[in-house]
Parts: sequence; C-alpha cells; structure tokens
Amino acid sequence: MKLKQLAILAVCLFAPLFARAAQGDPISLETLILDVPTAEVFDRYQASFLTRAYDHGTVMETIDFGVYPRINIGLSIAAHELLGSSSSVRVLDPDFQVKWKIYDGNLYLPAIAIGYDGRRYGYGYDEHRKYAKTKKFLDDRKGGYLTLTREIIIPGLNATAGLNFSDFEWDELYWFMGTFYKLGDKIGLMAEWDNLRNLRDSRLNLGARFYLHPSLALDGAVRRVGRGDESERILQLRYVTTF
Repeated sequence: MKLKQLAILAVCLFAPLFARAAQGDPISLETLILDVPTAEVFDRYQASFLTRAYDHGTVMETIDFGVYPRINIGLSIAAHELLGSSSSVRVLDPDFQVKWKIYDGNLYLPAIAIGYDGRRYGYGYDEHRKYAKTKKFLDDRKGGYLTLTREIIIPGLNATAGLNFSDFEWDELYWFMGTFYKLGDKIGLMAEWDNLRNLRDSRLNLGARFYLHPSLALDGAVRRVGRGDESERILQLRYVTTF
C-alpha cells in the first residue's frame, strides 16, 4: 500500500468530521442516481463527501466541490479489500471527475450538463471471475458524458438520459437512463439502466435513498440486477456541507 495514496484516503474519510453542516433548506443530493450522473450540480462553496462500500470489501471515497457557479470538480480514491479479514489491502490510484451545468432547463426542455467521470468499479475482476481474461475492472470509467434531466409526469419524479464515451473513443460510446422519485422528505426510489450498447454489457441498478438529515443520505442498492454472481449489493453515504 503506498503511503501517499493511504494519506489521501484517510483525508477523504475523515474530512466530513471537521466540516460545517449546511444550514437552512435541504440540499439537493441528486447529482447522481447511483452510477448515472444527472444534470444537477452543487452550488458554489458546497462540498459533497460520498462513501461507497461494495464488492470484495472495497471502500471508495469521493469528494466533490462547487468551485464556480454551475461547475463541480472532484476526486475519488478506493481501497480494495479494506473491509473484512483480507491481508492484501490495496489503495488504488485516485481518479477525478468534473461537471458543468450548461443549461437550467425550462417548462419544455430538460436541464443539460456535460462532464467527465473517471471512477472505475470492480477492481480485481480477473482474480474473482476467472472467465475474464483481460479486464482489470469490471466496470470501466464513464469518461466524457452528456446528461439531460427534468421532472416528468408527477411532482418529485425526475428522469435522466444521456450518453458517454469511455476514454473518448467512438467504439466506447454508451447510453444511459434513469429515474429518481422522492417520496416525501425521508425516502427516494432509484432505478437506472446504464452502460447501454448491447444487452450483455448493460447494467440494471435498483435502490432506495433514505434521508437521515437534510444534508445526509444513506443509499442501499443492487447493481447488475439479474446477472447471477455479477450482481452486487452496495451501501453508500453522502454528506453535503459548505466551505
């Protein structure tokens, strides 16, 4: 485990303890459904800390900052086999993400954002699923993307759709879509169909979001629904504050 990477992970994990909780109205936590990016962004001087626990004891910490109006930048770092009893813990190389909301939307048109997401999931794919010969990660980075979001049909029901280029190559062009429905102030339901190019490569993800505080939410979800041993359960906690 590299000392520099371990230090970055420690800072990401413990920084929320020293942050100042946001006051006033609830903050939008729907900048992501699960893996699908929406067109929403955090306001300037807001910071988001997202901790995800997933397959093979992996923990990923993501920090996003609202540095300019409509623009967010962030950093992600993960530790593989951190949870459990494994002695082969490995801190992975950091990745970054950026999003720019270029249009707020109106009565007829959706909000629009463009961005880049370098996060990858499922490290050690070859080790745990022997039929894979070349992939190091089960889910590669989303890369550059365009996303559109708007409320549809009933209040609280938001739909998102877009496309992404993993590594900005045309042969890595994928589509994604998802919905989020907030039920009152305490719970939201999520569904997304990601990585769409053919049925085999696509991912159906389902989950629920529980609002523990206006600035704090806990997600429980299943990724790759119906894919046998490729399906996984995840938990993630997001905390939003100001700086």
